[in-house]
Amino acid sequence: MRYLPLSDGDRAEMLAKVGAKSIDDLFVDVPQEARLSGLVEGLPTHASEMAVEKHMRALSKKNLAAADAPFFLGAGAYRHHVPASVDHIIQRGEFLTAYTPYQPEIAQGTLQMLFEFQSQVARLYGCAVANASMYDGSTACWEAVAMASRIARGKKKKVVLSGALHPHYAEVVRTMAKFTEDEIAGAPPSLTPRPDDDGLIARIDEETSCVVVQYPDILGRIPDLKRIAEAAHDKGALLIAVNTEPVALGAIEAPGNLGADIVVGEGQSIGVGLQFGGPYLGLFAVKDEKHVRMMPGRLCGETVDAEGKRGYVLTLSTREQHIRREKATSNICTNSGLCALAFSVHMTLLGEKGLRALAAENHRLACIAADRLSAVPGVTLLNAHFFNEFTLKVGRDARALVRDLVEKGILAGVSLGRLYPDSEGLDDALLVAVTETTSEEDIDALCGALKEALK
Repeated sequence: MRYLPLSDGDRAEMLAKVGAKSIDDLFVDVPQEARLSGLVEGLPTHASEMAVEKHMRALSKKNLAAADAPFFLGAGAYRHHVPASVDHIIQRGEFLTAYTPYQPEIAQGTLQMLFEFQSQVARLYGCAVANASMYDGSTACWEAVAMASRIARGKKKKVVLSGALHPHYAEVVRTMAKFTEDEIAGAPPSLTPRPDDDGLIARIDEETSCVVVQYPDILGRIPDLKRIAEAAHDKGALLIAVNTEPVALGAIEAPGNLGADIVVGEGQSIGVGLQFGGPYLGLFAVKDEKHVRMMPGRLCGETVDAEGKRGYVLTLSTREQHIRREKATSNICTNSGLCALAFSVHMTLLGEKGLRALAAENHRLACIAADRLSAVPGVTLLNAHFFNEFTLKVGRDARALVRDLVEKGILAGVSLGRLYPDSEGLDDALLVAVTETTSEEDIDALCGALKEALK
């Protein structure tokens, strides 16, 4: 259907139908002081399509794009190569739709894809069951906390957060906990070569419903999940493992295999791309099938019809948005369908061997970068171990350093002072991420720029 602007006659007919004399009558409930008194200063009233395109191109040239510079940003959003075949496949007519399968009988292709996606996530996380995706990693983290509270039947209200949990994830948990009266026990990040597992375990008590640990953590370190799981289970608490870099699970053990009860994370690294910060893809899985009905979101299942033919159904829709909202376990009523499809296509193209090879290449390049960067005078490597992300102490304010290096055409990393503006002792810490898209020439360029900036 073509887009046709309303005519004056169309407007008059609609106003008459609703009983209004003018367009202004439709805004009588908006306070006068909240309305614009005239045109927005500096904003043109109209422009041609060509003029707008030219203006937007000029604005875009002010950006330093990820593909146009040595790129070392991470902290929960990672630049990986997404094969062109992924974009081609997700744009096929069978898949390219924003439609949510409320009526499964007319969405068999979508449901089959989600079933495959769930199987891949469950395998990746070492869990029994995964759902059909959440909106992003941070909200999936909160949903896991809420699920743990449901399993505890509200008898335990203490949530222990690792100090090395991504601060944005922790902030989402704190925001949502205001409405559930869960007690959030956080801690500041510790700038130590290894995670403070002892300190975390010491904060677990009989009132704890769950313990939330990032794996690898925000500084790139790898906590001892098995030990933390045992400590949590001894107190009757659940362990929630958060993973922001799924490629890491091609090299390190799956959280579910180490005792995590709920595993959540961000799936952006596989198939989705940076996309200026979204939309992204929340992953959610549980280790034990007995907890399936406590899960948020939706779950697709495989069955057979009356003729014995294979078919796919929406097995669980935990919001019960159609009939029983008061019994809902979550207010999420859909899933990130297109991003889940991109994840599943990329994961299928990689296969297990491909994922392991990709992880190995990430780690190899990260080791090269850590060795060369820590050899720069004034730079110290913090981590005792890491996957593809690590923390450097640079001896000066890292936020200013990052800005200086942008001027030299290098996106050097993320300042921990920026992530933790209220914490002391983090100003000179720089979080550096290295993926398969990083070349050794990029690493050398960062080393040279650091030497110059730290003189």
